[in-house]
Amino acid sequence: MGIEEAPTEQGKESARGLKDSSKAEERHVEAEKGSDLAKGADRFEERARSSDGRSAGDKQHD
Repeated sequence: MGIEEAPTEQGKESARGLKDSSKAEERHVEAEKGSDLAKGADRFEERARSSDGRSAGDKQHD
């Protein structure tokens, strides 16, 4: 859920905290890795492939 879609102020604050911590973790991982993480569809494919070496499309056709 996005920050603006949260129904209460507490929910909005929680969403902001999650977004901030996710950004910080991503920067940390990128610094350790020495390069940027893939974004969008590339990231989805990278994460799907990393588990077993097969693409998401290949897994759906089994």
